[in-house]
Parts: sequence; C-alpha cells; structure tokens
Amino acid sequence: MEIVSRRAFLALPASLVVHHSASLPAEQQDLWQLAREKATAHRFSTLFTAQDVRDRLSSAQGLKDAVAWCRRYGITRVFVESFRDGYLAPQQLLIAARDHFRDQGFEVSGCVTTTQVGKVSTGWKVIACYTDLATQDRLQAIFEYTASLFDEIMIDDFLFTDCACEACEQARRSRRVRVGDSEYPVPGESWEHYRLELMVQLSRHRILAPAKRVNPRARLIIKYPQWYDRFHERGYDVIRQTQDFDLIWVGTETRDRDKRGAMPYEGYFLMRWLSGIGREKTGGGWYDSINTTESTYLEQARGTVLAGARESMLFSYGGLQRSYGPADIEALRLWIPELLAVAGEVRQRKVIGIAAYKPPHSPGEEEAYVFDYVGMLGLPLMPCHEFPSEAQAAFFSIHALKDPLFMERFDRLVRTGVPILMTDGLARRLANKFSPRSDNVQVLQLAGKPTAALELPLPELDRLRQRLLQPFGVSFSAPAEVGLWLFEDGSWVIQNFRDEAVRVSLNGAEIQMGARSWRYRWASAA
Repeated sequence: MEIVSRRAFLALPASLVVHHSASLPAEQQDLWQLAREKATAHRFSTLFTAQDVRDRLSSAQGLKDAVAWCRRYGITRVFVESFRDGYLAPQQLLIAARDHFRDQGFEVSGCVTTTQVGKVSTGWKVIACYTDLATQDRLQAIFEYTASLFDEIMIDDFLFTDCACEACEQARRSRRVRVGDSEYPVPGESWEHYRLELMVQLSRHRILAPAKRVNPRARLIIKYPQWYDRFHERGYDVIRQTQDFDLIWVGTETRDRDKRGAMPYEGYFLMRWLSGIGREKTGGGWYDSINTTESTYLEQARGTVLAGARESMLFSYGGLQRSYGPADIEALRLWIPELLAVAGEVRQRKVIGIAAYKPPHSPGEEEAYVFDYVGMLGLPLMPCHEFPSEAQAAFFSIHALKDPLFMERFDRLVRTGVPILMTDGLARRLANKFSPRSDNVQVLQLAGKPTAALELPLPELDRLRQRLLQPFGVSFSAPAEVGLWLFEDGSWVIQNFRDEAVRVSLNGAEIQMGARSWRYRWASAA
C-alpha cells in the first residue's frame, strides 16, 4: 500500500512510502501531547526574553497565558532569560517563572543575551568592548547570577566583538590578550587573530569557569549566528569554543529574501556544517519571525528539521505576539505534526551528497555564502569543515584556499576521477598550479557574483547535475531554486523555493510541485 502526500500524486514502487501529516487537522489534535511523545526525535521550544519576564511573566495571569500559549503550539521546553539589552531580570521573577513552568510539565533552561553589557563597541552599538576589564567583570557577574538559577544556560548569538577602539588597537599591536588578571599570547597581528583569542579566553575565564564554580551542574550553550563567513572576523572560534562549551546551537534564521537577501538554504547548510564540528554537542536551530511571511517562516522550520536538528527554538514569546509573529506561528502550528514526523525520519537516516568544503575561519571574499546559492540548484550538498578526501562528488570555492594543504589534497582527489565542481574564482586562483581541463572537473561561472548561480538556464543546470549526481545513481531536472536532499537508503526530499509551481523530474518520474512546497519519499522499514 502506498501513502501519498496530500500535495501531489506520484506513483512509486511499493517498497517506498511517501509520508504525510496526520489525517486529523492540527487544531483537532492534542498537539502538546503529540509534541511530548515525539520529543526524542525533535522538540519545539521558545524563549522568554528578560523583558518578557518583566512584562509578561510577572503575574499569575501572565504565567497562565504563557503556559496555554506554549501548549497550543506544541512547545515542550522554555528558555527563561536573565539578561538582555542592559536589563537584568529580578531573581524573584526568574525563580517564579522557572518553577511555574517546571510544575506545568515543561523543561526549563536559562538564557543570556550579551547586548549592552558595558563599554560600547566602536562597531555595532549593542556589542561590547571586551578588552575593557570593567566590561569583563560585568559579563562574569551576569553569568554567575544566571548559573545560580539555572542548570543550563543558552547564550544568544551576540557573544562577539567588533570593537576597534584605542585600547583594542593597542592590545592588538602588542599581540597580548588580557582577561582578568592574566595575559595570553596572540598568534598574529590581525584583528582576526586578536578577536579570536580574546573571545576564546573570555569564554573560558569569564563565563565557563565562573558559572561552573557557582553551579557545578551548569551546562552552557553557545549559539552561533547565521553569518558563518564572518565568524572569524568577530571572534567566533568554531573549533575551540565548540570544544570548550557543553553544547552548540545554530542560528537557522533566513528571513524573507526581499528583506535581507538570504537564501532559504542557508540555515540548512550552516546547521549541517556546524554539526560536523560539534557532532554530539550539536543541539538545535533557532529562528524567528522577523521580516518573514508564513512561507519563509515555514522554510526556516523545514531547513532546521532537514538538517537533523534536535530542537527548534521559536524566538521569542513576546516577538511572536506582534508584527509578523501571530500569522507565522499559526501557520506553523498546522505543520508541526508533519515536521515532527519528518524529523523522526531524517534522524534515523544518513544524509548523502556532494561534499561542500568550508574550512573553519575561511573568508569567502567575492564568493561569500556561495554554498547557499549552490544548494538552491538541486545539488544535495554535504557541508564539511575537513577536506573530503573520500567524497563521491565535491564542490570547491575560494574558501578552500584557507587550507594550507589544499592544492596537494585537491590534486589527489581530482586524480581519483570523482566528479568535481569548482567556482571560476577558485579556478582563477589556481590557474598557475592546476588546469581545470580534467574530464571530471566542471567550473561554475559566477564572475564574483554568487547570485549568478540562480540565473543558470535549465540545460546548463542539467549538465552540471548529470555528472555530479551520477555516483549516487540519481538523475534530477528542475529549474533553479528547487532543492534536493538524498539519503543513503534511497529516501529523498525535494523542496520548491519558488513562488510558482514547477514540474521536476527525479529518476525519470515527473513530479508536480506547488509553490513553496516540499515532497519526500522514505524507504519503508520493510
């Protein structure tokens, strides 16, 4: 017997099953109970900002309303924030909120957002100058306070610095970082070197160690932002900080393209890339309703689930009560049963695809965020932070040049004969060292404009995909802005990111895709 998605029909082999959402509409189900049952595969959570604690959780009615809202939307864990934008929530309110949610059957964690902590950065004004010792003292006090109240603390993605004040400049030139009473050497003179060392030592000695002294049970989570090609510029060290923190989370926000221009594939790429670094430490994805439509909000949810995240953080309780929030969360509610089902399928399968190599701290230069666009071409990317020497197919961009052994490794991979796609920017930089004339190497023409990938005509896309997908025994034809995900057992997902319906072909089977829709097929257990 075949079960076919309600969005379209496609005759499939009997050994494969296409899943769809539960037969009853979401509003007729006990969504919170379903969410609790499925929590091991995926859960939904939300954040009460420090201001929400003050404005929305400070009364019995406010707490009652918050619990009812969370249950309505299948939320089984809440994060209660102690500090944001210079405001520290009172202890009695934090304890009352924490205990009330626990009593009502929720898991509860804490949160800190490091905005307006102390001396203002010369860059982004909500960010601090962490060279300043008084600011370091304040930061440490915030985490000691929070650790006294919560056994787990998330840090929102503002734990960075872009300050270039005179004190920072002097410290950078001295190649010394001072954190508290100690100094640490910096391996170079660039801002990148200084900020990476500063934020690593700050995390170790002003956040992690003090919090765990106050509360030995405390686990601290660093949440990385979505702007992955700039991490190193502002002090996010995804290798050392991931090693130091107990867990990592990932910003899978993408927004509406008309508002910010980010590709909806970005959250998926980043979640998978950081999962390769964090492995068992990788927790959930975090997205919001800022500058979204119902469709783009849902795409954030889908990307997070397809990336294998354990959890989806819906930022935030207060934010989802205003602006785009109410429409977004209500639209998401109808899809939560299906998202939970898909999450369960994804987490029990091994994703496969074209290795996409981005070494840590690698600048994209004119090809910044190129992976987000290539993933929109129906090329199932497998993000990786280490050179993919065993890849079945691979994609390389300017980012790869951060690897000092890249040329040697790349040459060996080419000689194995696996299909390779490289950007024209990388090909130009290798012009004197390598000729991309090997039959197994194709060059993606971007001319320094990653968005050009989305303008490739269908025949050119089909030619690229034909070679790159051959090792996986797959043929695929679709216009740009249609994504493909493959799994080792033959399962697949197709997602149409376009505003109009499209017709695609997978292994010779024609599939009609509605606008902003997805289709999937899971290999049956039998």
